[in-house]
Amino acid sequence: MNFPHRSTRRTLLDRPSRVRWCDRSGPRQLSSRHEVMDLPRAPVHRVRGLVVDCGSRRVSVDGRQVGLTCMEFELLAHLVAHQHRVYSREQLMALVWQQAPSGDLRTVDVHIARLRRKLGPGYRPLIRTVRMVGYAFDPSSTSTSTSRR
Repeated sequence: MNFPHRSTRRTLLDRPSRVRWCDRSGPRQLSSRHEVMDLPRAPVHRVRGLVVDCGSRRVSVDGRQVGLTCMEFELLAHLVAHQHRVYSREQLMALVWQQAPSGDLRTVDVHIARLRRKLGPGYRPLIRTVRMVGYAFDPSSTSTSTSRR
């Protein structure tokens, strides 16, 4: 049986190098405070009362944690990171799901609908539908129901 993830070719771990991508001995301790400060930080996106923390993979609306599935989070994080840009369903399938857009693209619509429902009535308009094209995250969208819950 052929396993594509088990390659006979050499990997980065097998090559002699000063840089080791993956240390098999476990996580290493950081030696100084400066090393901690040099680590890249995952972005935290804030739009009104919506907070998308990509580092901890948490979303909160008006201080209330919102439980999202993995793909719902990935979809929201992608849209928030690229505000005002319109993505077609095919592009979202390729970028978020990381698979070739084939078959039924309605899965994007279903995930968008679930995401809007979980965000609540005051934040639904942030995910804008562009008819016959796709979806965009538009923080300038206003709603009269932002104070309702």
